[in-house]
Amino acid sequence: MKRVCFLLKVRQERLEEYRERHEAVWPEMRAALSAAGWHNYSLFLREDGLLVGYLETDDFAAAQAAMAETEVNARWQAEMAPFFEDLDGRPDEGMRPLAEVFHLD
Repeated sequence: MKRVCFLLKVRQERLEEYRERHEAVWPEMRAALSAAGWHNYSLFLREDGLLVGYLETDDFAAAQAAMAETEVNARWQAEMAPFFEDLDGRPDEGMRPLAEVFHLD
């Protein structure tokens, strides 16, 4: 499995609502992520809005493409887009994986 980490920035004034939305991620969204190959997926949010995402997958590009084909992802991304700063397009298209420089197994 490949480990993938990415950063996004949540708008300061939307932090609480962003947290609330992720306490109740739609069951069909959870199922779609799993089916598309997103494993051990976590989001971490700092008080200034820095969002750190982490997941494991065999092929990140394929996992993203599989999600892009789902109707539930289109709905989720449309609802989440206003929460983020400095994005042109959907949040899932703004994810740029960070280079892994160390891993302790």
